[in-house]
Amino acid sequence: MISMSETVETEKTEEVVETVESETVETEKTEEVVKTVESETAEQIEAKSELESVKETSKKKVDEKWGIAHIYSSYNNTIIHITDLTGAETVAISSGGCHVNADRYESSPFAAMKAANVISESAKSKGFTSLHIRVRAVGGVGSRVPGPGAQAAIRALARGGFRIGKIDDVTPIPHDTTRKKGGKRGRRV
Repeated sequence: MISMSETVETEKTEEVVETVESETVETEKTEEVVKTVESETAEQIEAKSELESVKETSKKKVDEKWGIAHIYSSYNNTIIHITDLTGAETVAISSGGCHVNADRYESSPFAAMKAANVISESAKSKGFTSLHIRVRAVGGVGSRVPGPGAQAAIRALARGGFRIGKIDDVTPIPHDTTRKKGGKRGRRV
C-alpha cells in the first residue's frame, strides 16, 4: 500500500514536472517572439535602406540645372537663345543664318535644326540638363504664327538630350494696335 508521505511526494513531483513543462513552453514562446522581433527588425532595416536609396535618387534630381530656350521664329530667320532661369545671363545663342549660305534658307527647318544642335552642345557643356521653351513669332502688327523653323528647333532640342519643361507662346499681341505699314490705301503691287 501507498503511504501518505509517498502520495504527497508524488503530488509534489507532479507539480514540479508541470512547472518545468510550463517553463519550457514559456521559453519556447519567448524564443519565437525573439525570432519574430529579429525578422521584423531585419524588415525594418531593409525598409530603411530602400528609403535611403530613394533619398539618393531624389538628391540626383536636385542636380538638374534648368534654363530657358527663347526661340524667335519669323519667315526670314530663326534665332535660338538659351539663358538661365532669370533670363539675365546668356548661355548660348545661334541663328539659322549662321548655318546656311543663301538668305532664302535662313528660316528653313534645316537651318533651325542646325542652330539648335550647336546650342544644345554648348549648353550641355555648361551643365544644363533641362529647358523651358518660349516660342515667339513676329507679333504686333506682323504675323502671330511662328515661322517654319520653330517646330524643328523644339524637336532638335528634345533630341539633344534635354528634359523639356513648359512650352510657352510669348508672341507679343497688342491690345490696341499700332498702325500697320503700307499707308492709307495699303500695299499696291
